[in-house]
Amino acid sequence: MKLSIKILFLFCIGYVGITLQAQAQDAPEQKVVQLSGVILNADSTIAIPGVNIYVPKKGRGTSSNRFGYFSMPVLAGDSVVFSFIGLKRQTITIPENIEEDKLSYILTMVEDEIALQEVQVMPYPTEEEFKNAILAVNIDAEPPLNRGNLSPQLLLRWAEEMPASGNENFRQFTNQQTQQTLDRYGPRPLPLLNPFAWAEFIRSIKNGDLKNRD
Repeated sequence: MKLSIKILFLFCIGYVGITLQAQAQDAPEQKVVQLSGVILNADSTIAIPGVNIYVPKKGRGTSSNRFGYFSMPVLAGDSVVFSFIGLKRQTITIPENIEEDKLSYILTMVEDEIALQEVQVMPYPTEEEFKNAILAVNIDAEPPLNRGNLSPQLLLRWAEEMPASGNENFRQFTNQQTQQTLDRYGPRPLPLLNPFAWAEFIRSIKNGDLKNRD
């Protein structure tokens, strides 16, 4: 009796093994495809680096490099997900009946706009408490303006005692540099020795320009 049970048990195990092997042989083998491409922004002008590219629940994935390029092996029929923070997630499916062993994509990703509800930040838990706190504030009167500090004599004395500002020092320095450059090419001109200036002065006297100014 025990021998019959053992034979029946071994027969069942052998039958199950043969069935599983036949099913494995009948199941079509999925084709391996090399998926590659470039990921760009919505304007197709700037590459997007660091995009997560993966096949869910299969542990295969990669990311785009600084030029937006990616490449990874996938199987025919796989769904490949492209995700990046701030951009809409996209999914592509590898065709089941693909004949070639490689597939290329130029993928554009757009911004994912999320509209949040308005949030009002208040310094008090309720609006009523905030109003009561504003009404309870005691504002002291501002001290009167001392007009004596604005007298012209006092302001003039302060201006004479105040050191030169950075702008004034820079202007004086540049003037000195310019005058030194002019002095390299000869003595400074004296208007009293300029014959053209004397001719202009005499012409003005004859024309009566000095009288017209009076």
